[in-house]
Amino acid sequence: MKKIFFILCLFLLNSASCIAIVETSKLSIQEAVEIAKKNNLDIQLARLNISIEKNNIKSSKKFQNPEIGLFYNLGKAGKGNPQQIGLSQLVEIGKRSDRKKLAQTNFQLAKNNVEYLEFDLRMDVREAYTNLLAKKTIYASLKKQEHQLNELLNETKIRHKKGIVEQIDVLQAQLLLNQILTEVNSADYNVKTALFEFNKVINSPEGFYDTKEEKFSSEYKPLLIPKPDSKMPDFDLIDDKAVENRYDIKIAKQELEAAEKELKIVLKKRIPDVEITGGYSYQNPGQSGEGTFKHGAFVGANIVNIPIFNNYSSEIKNAELKVEQNRLNYQSVLNKALNELKKTYEKFLMAQVALKNYNEQLLLNSEELIKTSRAAYKKGEIDLTTLVTMEESYRMILVAYTYALADYYNSWNAFIREVNDEKFTINSVENL
Repeated sequence: MKKIFFILCLFLLNSASCIAIVETSKLSIQEAVEIAKKNNLDIQLARLNISIEKNNIKSSKKFQNPEIGLFYNLGKAGKGNPQQIGLSQLVEIGKRSDRKKLAQTNFQLAKNNVEYLEFDLRMDVREAYTNLLAKKTIYASLKKQEHQLNELLNETKIRHKKGIVEQIDVLQAQLLLNQILTEVNSADYNVKTALFEFNKVINSPEGFYDTKEEKFSSEYKPLLIPKPDSKMPDFDLIDDKAVENRYDIKIAKQELEAAEKELKIVLKKRIPDVEITGGYSYQNPGQSGEGTFKHGAFVGANIVNIPIFNNYSSEIKNAELKVEQNRLNYQSVLNKALNELKKTYEKFLMAQVALKNYNEQLLLNSEELIKTSRAAYKKGEIDLTTLVTMEESYRMILVAYTYALADYYNSWNAFIREVNDEKFTINSVENL
């Protein structure tokens, strides 16, 4: 019911009351990941495949079931001929071992699929968490601007009453405040939308959740992000690690191994099997020809499944084609993975440079400039039009900085997704 009510709130422009009604629990990014893993049905479904493949390993080790046979002669056909009852056992030649190896490969493949889904979910939670935090940071920046512009409007009204400025300055200040109010409402809506998307990723029926932090801060470690001044290792050192860790490459490689083992199994169908029979044989006194009861044992052997009429050529050809398909798929997955890794690596480096540029120059300079401009307006050294221009420029820089910060976080998450290693570290960052 909370989620349904929250969706309705998204369609309201002034929905501050909705936030008060919908109770939220604050989560760290690690707690959000754990709750998502607990409730994800796709992962629960995939885990069942592990149990299935584990049972298939047990099945692959088993021998064929025996057969019980009875041979009984009736009437004169039984004269001098024995009656028989016994067992037949099919002995497979060279097939059981390969079948067991294939089952073990499929078991490992099922485990890697679950691990891949879990990793993908963790990354989805991290990205949704970061996106929500970015929207909340923009909203907080605009609310701060709203407060400052309210003060500017009050200051302009006071100056107008004193006859220092004209009525047009009051109207201009009011217009600027109205503009920021529109942006605040839009930012508020974006926060609610991101909050819903965050809960959609977590997909928990037990509650409705929010981020522990209210905005981005200089503390990067809680969000598992390295500092902007951290130096990235060379790409040549990263790509080997990625090939080693990536689940999609592991899965593609195991699918190739499974296809090769399947081919071996099909090839060995051409090897005939042996059927061994044995049992008890006897003759009744009336049919033995000597008037006495005679009995003993019998043994026998048959060669079965001789590939004369069907030599499995079509099945072998299809198995060979499947091996080739999986070989090409493995190479394709490998090539795409390295290409995506290179792209995200370069994107993170660019995001790092952009954020450092804001931190070291643009943001500090613009904050100093806007403080000086506001003080100059109060002293009557500049007019309102000049201050309005400065306020709009400052607001644009603040929003752009927040987007640059969000891009930095998201580009790192994208890079970690491609490396497939959440504990990847770079120089000054320990055990992320």
